[in-house]
Amino acid sequence: LQALHQCSLVETCPNVDIALRIFLTLPVTIASCERSFSKLKLIKTYLRSSMGQCRLTNLGILSIENSIARQLNYEDIINEFALRKARK
Repeated sequence: LQALHQCSLVETCPNVDIALRIFLTLPVTIASCERSFSKLKLIKTYLRSSMGQCRLTNLGILSIENSIARQLNYEDIINEFALRKARK
């Protein structure tokens, strides 16, 4: 990609530049999908398929984004939940 820019070939072959940019992003996308499916497989095996799709999706997100989930302050969440009106 840098060689295209250094030789000023981007102006003559703009589609090659676009194709290379797309190609270079594919492995990252594929790796994150594989990681997601791997996590869902572990969760589904652990719980023996005894849950609905919504719960499986939410547990998958928590498992994949566990670094963010670990930073949550549970006191704030509990207080916010307690301040909301009761739903019937």
